[in-house]
Amino acid sequence: MARDLLVVQIPLLEKVLRSITVYLFLVLALRLAGKRELAQLNSFDLVVLLLLSNTVQNAIIGADNSLVGGLLGATVLLGANYLTVRLGFRHPAVARTLEGTPTVLVQKGSMLDGNLRRYLITKEELMAAVRRQGARNLEDIELVVLEANGALTVEQHDRTEQILERLNRIEGALARGRSPGTAR
Repeated sequence: MARDLLVVQIPLLEKVLRSITVYLFLVLALRLAGKRELAQLNSFDLVVLLLLSNTVQNAIIGADNSLVGGLLGATVLLGANYLTVRLGFRHPAVARTLEGTPTVLVQKGSMLDGNLRRYLITKEELMAAVRRQGARNLEDIELVVLEANGALTVEQHDRTEQILERLNRIEGALARGRSPGTAR
């Protein structure tokens, strides 16, 4: 049993190269597939991500099922990710190339159909995502952005000024209706 746990069954360099190759492939594939996969706008997107992890598992582990081999593969993946993030942090152009840029989907209450088509986002998927963010309809929305990481950011109209105006009118009406010393 100790042999199965501790003895790596393929050369360590092969294990490292397999892990880095799969990592780079997935980074590139998800970049090319687009932000939609990361946004998981519907159950199909989630299924694809789950199946991807299972599909590339054998490419990483090869004929090795040892504990040490698995831990080495995980360590290489974490290290590759750390280096990629660090590189992107130091060089914003690299980050934009690897991650992409944000895309506006709704502006001032109007859907940008071209951007929705580009990312294959239906109006129903968009509205479901908007409702999850607390907005009720497009008229309430100033901006919806599909971020580079797949997150959907919804910015609602700032209604603070309108609310303050209404409160001032109510206070004025109340003040005109009764004087401070008058009892009801």
